[in-house]
Parts: sequence; C-alpha cells; structure tokens
Amino acid sequence: MTKQECVNQLLANRSETPLSTVKSFAPANIALCKYWGKRDTELNLPVTSSLSMALGTLGSHCNLSFCEDHDQVILNEAPLPSDSPFVTRLSDYLDLFRKQPDQYYRVETINTIPTAAGFASSASGFASIALALNTLHGWDLSDRECSILARLGSGSACRSLWQGFVEWHVGHQDDGLDSFAEPIPTPWTDLQIGLLVLEAGKKPISSRDAMLRTVKTSQLYKAWPQKVDTDIQTLRTAIGKHDFDQLGATAESNALTMHATMMGAWPPVVYWLPETVVAMHKVWQCRREGLSVYLTMDAGPNVKLLFQSQDEAQLLAEFPNLLIAR
Repeated sequence: MTKQECVNQLLANRSETPLSTVKSFAPANIALCKYWGKRDTELNLPVTSSLSMALGTLGSHCNLSFCEDHDQVILNEAPLPSDSPFVTRLSDYLDLFRKQPDQYYRVETINTIPTAAGFASSASGFASIALALNTLHGWDLSDRECSILARLGSGSACRSLWQGFVEWHVGHQDDGLDSFAEPIPTPWTDLQIGLLVLEAGKKPISSRDAMLRTVKTSQLYKAWPQKVDTDIQTLRTAIGKHDFDQLGATAESNALTMHATMMGAWPPVVYWLPETVVAMHKVWQCRREGLSVYLTMDAGPNVKLLFQSQDEAQLLAEFPNLLIAR
C-alpha cells in the first residue's frame, strides 16, 4: 500500500469545512524504548513497538493556512528555499492531502527545541502539521487517525500528539492502520527529563538513513527486537509502580543497545562526540556517588538525563547547562 492509498482510506467519506488559518502545538518526545528499524519504509511501519515520554513545552508550534502559487515554509521565522531538503520532504507530505494540484499551503513552524540535532524535532514538527491539517480541513479525525497521519510524515511523530507517556503499537496489518500510538494514562509528576545540548547543528547522517543502514548491515540488529520486547514490558511495569530505578536503568540500557547496533553497521554509524562520552561518564560517576540519574540518547550526540524532582538542584549543580523539560 502507498501513503496516498492509506490517506485516501482514512479520509474516505469525510466531509470538509475548511478554515482560513489554524494553529497547533505538538511536544517533542524522547523514547525510553526506542524505535529503530522499519518493516515498511513507505508507510513508516516499525519492526517493534516503542514507548516515549513527552517534553512538555519543548516541541513545535505550527501556523497553517492555504496560499497561492506554491507552498511556503517558514522555519523559526526564516523563509526556506523551495529546493531545500526540508521543504521537499514537507511538500511531498502535503501532496497527500491536496484536493487539487494548485492547492498550496503556508506552513509557519517555530521549534522550541534544536532542529535536526537528535531532539525529535521532526516528530513534533510532523505531529503539529498533522493536527493542523485535521483542523484546517475540518476532517474531525480521531486521535488514533491523526497519529497514523503523523506517522506517514515521520515515524516517531505518531507519539507526539500527547503529553506524558505514549506507546506506539507495532501493528501487523499491511495497510498500517493498526500501527498507531496512544497515551499511557499514568501521571508521574516527579519524573523529569533534562537535555544536554552538546551539538545543536544538523546531524551528519539522518535518522532515516542511519536506521536503514543499521537494519541492512549490522549483525547486532538481529537481537534488537527481543531486547525491545523485554524492555517495553519492564517499562510498563516500572511506570505502573513508579519505580524510578527500574525505569531509568531500562531506558539507559535500551539506548546504549540501539547505539551498539549502529556501531555494528557498515560503514559504522557513530553519533557520539568526545563531549558525549564525557557526559556519559559523568552520569555514571554521579550514580556511583549516590545520585539517582540515568541517561538516554537518540540518533545524535546529545544526552538526555532522567531524574526525580527532589534531585533537580543537585543535577543542575553537576550539569549547569541542563535544559529541563517543563
């Protein structure tokens, strides 16, 4: 099935009551149990389920409206040229929803998180656009259907429609209509996540390309699905019991295992910088000294810290540049 066929199926018999302009927001999310590997690259269908935590006010704001002549994309108040990779990718996504070839969109996005640096800006970006499209066209889609539309833009975007914990179900259907995310209704106000921005520039290899290379060439990837099955069950239990050490240790192990599969690819995919390794060792030193903190990393050099509210002051003393998600 193609993306267009999937969209046509979701929007079949939907009436439209278009608006002139709409606004939306979607939080970035950090996976505690990672999404790494696709069983269908066209529909962004994953090899495994995954589980994430939203980043509060850190994410993407989208203003969406119709316009004439061509798509217009403004990112962080700067107009982007029509031939830029981001605009090309976004226009390809918007093609799925045009009623006529000359229906164009103006997309104004403000990211409150570094773009293309391993902080899930594409997830929050496409989630905010999917939400905005639903409102702009008046489709009245369910959260589940919006999650599927967001997934067609960027896989992990399906998890960025909600705050708190979110699980993306792997699904098994060829059309992908059973592969969607939904929130886990278990609040945990004392659990916090902080970001160590070690490199805010664009990554040398995109997550999409790194994922494809890993699946194709890394012998270590064979063990990844079983690792995820075990970790996601452990995380569900930890969330239910509010067991911080179980959650933190599982998330850290899962992230390091994902990076190990990348390093086993050929050519190897290594996002870590010297500063990344220094930060990792500092986290482990803090833990040896009795401070309960764990790390996770996505496809990039930056490190995320998991900790509890009562340890915030101590963490900021150790990591003064820590950006805490609120």
